[in-house]
Amino acid sequence: MLVLTYIAGAVAGCSKSDDQPDPTPPTPPVDDKTPSIRGVISADQHWTKDKTYKLRGYVYVASGVTLTIDAGTKILSSKDSAGVLVIYRGAKIQAVGTASEPIVFTSAETTPQPGDLGGVIIAGQATGNGNHSVIEGGVDAAYSAFGGNNDADNSGTLKYVRIEYAGKAVNPGDEVNGLSLYGVGSGTTIDYVQVVRGLDDAFEFFGGTVNCKHLIAYNCADDDFDMDDGYRGKIQFAVSVKDPAFTDAKGTTGDVSNNFEVDNVNPSNGFLLSRAPITFPVLSNFTAIAPNNAANTSADYGWLMRWRRGAKFILANSIAIGGQKGGMRLQEDSTIAYFVKGTSALYNSFLNATKNVVDVEIGKVINGGITYDVASITAQLEGQYKTEITDGANDVNLKDPFNNAAPNLQPNAGSPALTGALFDFGTLNADFFEKVSYRGAFDGTTDWSTGWAVWGK
Repeated sequence: MLVLTYIAGAVAGCSKSDDQPDPTPPTPPVDDKTPSIRGVISADQHWTKDKTYKLRGYVYVASGVTLTIDAGTKILSSKDSAGVLVIYRGAKIQAVGTASEPIVFTSAETTPQPGDLGGVIIAGQATGNGNHSVIEGGVDAAYSAFGGNNDADNSGTLKYVRIEYAGKAVNPGDEVNGLSLYGVGSGTTIDYVQVVRGLDDAFEFFGGTVNCKHLIAYNCADDDFDMDDGYRGKIQFAVSVKDPAFTDAKGTTGDVSNNFEVDNVNPSNGFLLSRAPITFPVLSNFTAIAPNNAANTSADYGWLMRWRRGAKFILANSIAIGGQKGGMRLQEDSTIAYFVKGTSALYNSFLNATKNVVDVEIGKVINGGITYDVASITAQLEGQYKTEITDGANDVNLKDPFNNAAPNLQPNAGSPALTGALFDFGTLNADFFEKVSYRGAFDGTTDWSTGWAVWGK
């Protein structure tokens, strides 16, 4: 059953304590055009665009249940009970919008703010390394487990979906991301999803093997693409655009906001950096736009990409420009070793930063007696890995990348990004990857964000 009550009726007097799962929900009214939704969905539900749905606190789709959401449907959340939709292990979401009628999760407030919405969490049954034992963000203990042994697990479909103003902070430092994917398997479809003005990460992958295409992280406060816990999926065609003035509160943690932050495990959990399965995303055709030393840039901005804590990675055929604290950051001995020994690579891409274009933790010991420094890593990047370090952020010649209110990330005529893509490193030859000729998220003629994505928020 699902609790559905009139906004103007019983819901108006609810406190936050009322937003917990109700084991005996009343029968839903049949004529409510703005149903308020809370608790546990324990039977299949179908949300239609003729209604506007309002999430009240944490809403859990139970195992064995399918939630279907039609194109054009809007799901709202107010700041007093920031809604979180949790698709639990064994459940499915079938949220299939279109370019002209996306499905939108957003704020119900007249003046929306980050954190009005909690976010969307999908928990699957694929493998991970156990770095996180439960789902973050204050979910009920009965729905906090994730992962399993089925790397082909299918949690459903998100297609043409926009998630705005997410990031409810349950406790300081314990926010909900825009889209959190916990142990999600490769049978799941994630395609054409944008996260807008979130208070924490845009997309975070906690283990699992889910593959994605056409992702947009826009003006989110923390990391745009955060991967850990043994995530081993593939992603192609993705965008990361940062608002120079907007970062989350760092307090005394010393953490910073990055376009990419990729870890294997957190050693403070007592795990070895080699804990398996090792995080190893394979990524192609990204365009990442950092602050580029804009006048109003927050002091809490970090790197374009931060690879650390034992992670492996391949990022290829991509454009990453305007790095603030630095460009490519490599930390910890094993992460550096994977790069030096040819497992990890920033491959056949364009890289630019205002300083520290290549930033490497110095003094780590690499097995085999291999030595390295910034100069040797830079030479390997430009030589073996065929990545061009550009002197200026505009050398790649994109149309209007630093116009944050209305960025145009397509390459101009004559841009070096229009040609030269390569799919000959690691597993880039997999059938998943479309073997396009251009580098970056867009070619020179088609803007796949048109119609469903938004800018200027």
